[in-house]
Amino acid sequence: MCCFSYSRRQSFAGIAQDSSCTGNGCRGIMVVRGRKWVSSESRELIFRMVAENRTWGAPRIHGELTMLGFDISERTISRWMRKAPRNPEPAKQWKAFLNNHREAIVAMDFFTVPTLSFGVLYCFFVIAHNRRRILHFNVTRHPTSDRVSQQLREASPYDWVPGYLIFDRATNFKDDVVSSVKSFGITPKRTSFRSPWQNGVAER
Repeated sequence: MCCFSYSRRQSFAGIAQDSSCTGNGCRGIMVVRGRKWVSSESRELIFRMVAENRTWGAPRIHGELTMLGFDISERTISRWMRKAPRNPEPAKQWKAFLNNHREAIVAMDFFTVPTLSFGVLYCFFVIAHNRRRILHFNVTRHPTSDRVSQQLREASPYDWVPGYLIFDRATNFKDDVVSSVKSFGITPKRTSFRSPWQNGVAER
């Protein structure tokens, strides 16, 4: 006769078997061990920390919860962070910005082109949001921030000066690039982490 013992805090992740024999026969006991159940209080704290501290990652939140006496793994925190409800207001504000200043916005980015010799070329481009017109482009094998600053200087002589330049947080766009953008009288607008939709015209 086999008996299974588990609670709602456990799942079928690992099984340990203990068997014993008596005069009436053998008996096996299956004990199920697995992922711990996460309390609603823990989930609410994770969601609150994500909402109020946008730069915090799983290690920081794990440390805060540990100091508060919660026994929860960093991996579990990371899993619940992905399920955290998002505040719709920042997205609405960004979309309103794009709609209200469409005529004054340009964006820049890179895309890659594989070569026949198994190399990679990086194409830099600047595109206007209003008519999605390419204002400048160039190709390089070394997409450094110095290269980007040089390309911006070459792209600047056109008659119309935009009000805003949108770009992501790639390592190609360092502080010297931001300084170059400001020197042209253009307001730099960096997108949020992992938010390609904010630079949709260029990302497409």
